[in-house]
Amino acid sequence: MVIVLGLIVAFILVALFSNRATRGCRWREYPGEDHSVWRCAFCGEQTTGPRGKPPKLCLRPRD
Repeated sequence: MVIVLGLIVAFILVALFSNRATRGCRWREYPGEDHSVWRCAFCGEQTTGPRGKPPKLCLRPRD
């Protein structure tokens, strides 16, 4: 019973603290010489940035 209660609390905490702006984003890194090209596998948007640090904002156009 304690395990089930712990799992429920964990799911609630993840839902509360997850970043809703990038929830659907799945960034893939394509490293370059001094920076990386980042492409979202979900929506196809592309941007550049430092290596190893994916974008924190969703670049998908809003309808």
